[in-house]
Parts: sequence; C-alpha cells; structure tokens
Amino acid sequence: MGRDHSSLLDQGQIITIGIVGGGTMGSSIASQVLMSGLSAVVIEAKTDAVERARARVLGTLKRARERGFISLASEVADARLMVTTDYASLRASSLVIESVPEIVELKRDVLTQVRDVVGESIPIGSNTSSIAIGSLQEGLKSAERVGGLHFFNPVPASSLIEIVVGPMTSEATIEGFRQLAELLGKASIVVKDAPGFATSRLGVALGLEAIRMLEEGIASAEDIDQAMALGYKHPIGPLRLTDLVGLDVRLAIARYLEQQLGARFSPPELLVSMVEAGNLGKKSGRGFFVW
Repeated sequence: MGRDHSSLLDQGQIITIGIVGGGTMGSSIASQVLMSGLSAVVIEAKTDAVERARARVLGTLKRARERGFISLASEVADARLMVTTDYASLRASSLVIESVPEIVELKRDVLTQVRDVVGESIPIGSNTSSIAIGSLQEGLKSAERVGGLHFFNPVPASSLIEIVVGPMTSEATIEGFRQLAELLGKASIVVKDAPGFATSRLGVALGLEAIRMLEEGIASAEDIDQAMALGYKHPIGPLRLTDLVGLDVRLAIARYLEQQLGARFSPPELLVSMVEAGNLGKKSGRGFFVW
C-alpha cells in the first residue's frame, strides 16, 4: 500500500510530482511544477531521451527567467528536477501525471507500471485530450484513484486544467486534482468522461473548420486567425493554435472523435497531407505558419 495523499496541501515538505513522458507536453508540465516551487520526477522511455527532456524543461525555465517571469535560480531548478528511465524513482511522488502519446494501449501500459510502483493510494492523472478515461481504468488496480488531467500547451502560459471524471474516479481523487491545480496556480473545471471532453471537442471542431476554410481557399491562414482573434477575442487563432499543439496530435484526436462521434470530426485532406509531409507545426518548423 502507498501513502495516503488524499490531501496535497497539508504536507510539511516540498511536494514531488511524477510525470511519465518528457516530450512537448510532459516537459511543459514539469516546467510549471518547478515554477510553482515543487519538485518533478520525469520518466522517459529510453536513455537517449533523458537529456533531451531535461534540456527542454530547463530551457523553458531559462527563457522564463530571461523574460522576467520567474526568479527561480537555475541551480535550484536543477536540484528539484530528476529525469530518468527508472519507474522506481516515482515512489516519492504525491501524484503522478501520465503524459505519453494518445495511444490507448500505451497509456494503459504506463498506468499499470506506475500503479505497481507507487501503490494503491497515490492519485494518477492521465494528460489525455480525448481518450475516454473509462477505457484507461478498465482492469487497473485502484482505478478509483485515476482520472483525467488535461493540460494545455504551453502549460506555463495556460490558465486552465481540465479534470475528467471517469466512471470509477473517486471524489477524493477529484479533490486531489483540484488541489494540484491550485498549487500550480491554475483554474480547474470538472467534466464528465465523454469523447473529447469539453475543451478538445469544441477546440478541435473550430480548428478543423478553420482548416477546411483554408483548404477551400476562403481566406488565408493569417486572415482566418485574425478573424477569431479580433472578431471573437480569442487569444490565438485556431490555425496557429494547431501549429502549437502539433498537426499530428490534432489529426490523431480528430480521427478518434470521428470514430466516436461521427463524420463531423472527419479530418480535412489538407491536415492529413501536411502530417504525411512532416509539416507538424512549431515542433517541425513549419505548419500553417513558418516558425
């Protein structure tokens, strides 16, 4: 049995958050954890990915420090960050966040490994933007301590965490997630387990329609985005946001939602062809915009 961490706020020590997956989202979450005065343990799948993940996290902190957003010293951040391939390093965590690619089997495998290491009482949040939490809970030990923790990229600039309640998620787990959001300085919303939840379902619908408009030659990418930024006060246009999220990620979500909710989420051919060409957005240097 693991320790009872039903409350994350009343421990008289620096809280450690475990994160499995040090890619774009996982490293961004880890950066926010460190900015909030907590410690982070990041688990990567392969040894050669460890230093890249560490560099992503520390690079985000360095840029934030240079812009005057944080005063966290580099040596303090470095001391509070562990990046490793060893799942056993998660044992000190008060809460673990799974942040691996949107593949059900991969996420289920990671959740099983995490549960075996941390025991039954530690809450685990899946940073999924579309996969049903119920499908991740099936057959998992202490499934009531698992729910959705949907972060938004880039995490330090986002104000929101979407908490997703699976069919077995307990109220104590939801409360632990709320407390994590508070510790990270984020607002939280709680939604039922449904395809795309609230944010992805709405956000992807808007993004796909923007891509269709571009595909049909209705307007340029710049003008479509400006329409939403100036006309509807969106902080960022849907095409630039797709570039930030990653066209491959958005395509995967669209295909999942198409399977679950029908043809209105069918991905445009332009999105498919851009992903096939390797134009994935900011991470590849080119998407709907050049980065």
